[in-house]
Amino acid sequence: MAAPSYTLPPLPYAYDALEPVISRQIMELHHQKHHQTYITNLNAALAGQAKATQANDIPQLIAVQQKIRFNGGGHINHSLFWKNLTPPGSSEASIDNAAPTLKQAIATRWGSVENFIEAFKAALLAIQGSGWGWLVTNAPNGKLEIMTTKDQDPVTEPQIPIFGVDMWEHAYYLQYFSNKASYVSEIWKVINWAVAEDRYKNGVDSFEVFKAAI
Repeated sequence: MAAPSYTLPPLPYAYDALEPVISRQIMELHHQKHHQTYITNLNAALAGQAKATQANDIPQLIAVQQKIRFNGGGHINHSLFWKNLTPPGSSEASIDNAAPTLKQAIATRWGSVENFIEAFKAALLAIQGSGWGWLVTNAPNGKLEIMTTKDQDPVTEPQIPIFGVDMWEHAYYLQYFSNKASYVSEIWKVINWAVAEDRYKNGVDSFEVFKAAI
């Protein structure tokens, strides 16, 4: 059986649509180069896994798992990330207009949306090295939580990702340089609250990005 092969999903907006918060240059490099590299390496790792399976090469099967985890996570995380961004000033960028149910849940959990954003920003700035910050729900009880993941580790069950923020340097450095705090403050202008509302109410299958890209 041939290994599955994945392709780069298109952005749901133009490369310059998130300016001035995220520049066209960053979006082009982030999408065309970084995300594409994760997909290329994932396809190679999956092909290697299929070959090792056919040969019953257990050591090689074990060795390739980290490559699948890292590059597969990179593909999942970025596919979710593109969809949870929207042009600044759009109706989807307003939590009041686009996410009334999620807004109420956030206010109940943290006291106010403002308190939540400050807590999320603190979690992002506390990430050491590379990683992601996420708003998630815990599937068993639906409780909202802020969590971080290292490198390209994806959110896994029982957590369900509502939205994530990429804290790898390639997501911001060409525009914000070492001023991570500014990036962490500005990113809220392009969060797609309509997508967040839908994920909060209906859940999201992280592996749908794999199935859609075959």
